[in-house]
Amino acid sequence: MNRNYSVLFGSVAALALLAGCGGSKTEEAPAAETAAVTESAPAIEAAPATEAAAPAAEAAAPAATPAVATENYADFTGNASAGKVVFIQCQACHVLTEGVNRVGPSLYSKIGKTAGQVPGFRYSEANKNSGIVWTEEKLFEYLKSPRTVIPGTTMAFAGIPDPQKRADLIAFLKVNGEI
Repeated sequence: MNRNYSVLFGSVAALALLAGCGGSKTEEAPAAETAAVTESAPAIEAAPATEAAAPAAEAAAPAATPAVATENYADFTGNASAGKVVFIQCQACHVLTEGVNRVGPSLYSKIGKTAGQVPGFRYSEANKNSGIVWTEEKLFEYLKSPRTVIPGTTMAFAGIPDPQKRADLIAFLKVNGEI
């Protein structure tokens, strides 16, 4: 395989790994890799804007606002076996062992506990001061978008948009982490 394509695919794989474990999506590739990819990639030019496009856009009817579907934890039945697969992405930072913290705090026995209180873990001020008590419902909401629920958290994970996967993960944590 051509070296330039190897660098390109290696960079793409690294970014996919970062996205999967919650790493920043704004991290830049090292300059050497970027230069190698740029040298081999064809230039893509933007099509010039036309004046005809503007009136057509203005004439179009405004888009209807999509109905916001409510997601209630009670509407889902979690499957602990399926949740084990979802937990794989959590394992990069968390374990279910009591008292063992890694990049993230131990997830042992969380339900009923206040956020930001695992002994020995250095939390962000936002997390420590959130006042959140972890119920299954609150965890379901948090797992969708941690930064929306606790603005300012240092947790880099983007969230799990699929409500069934969140319910499955909570079922797995209940069975395996005594939450």
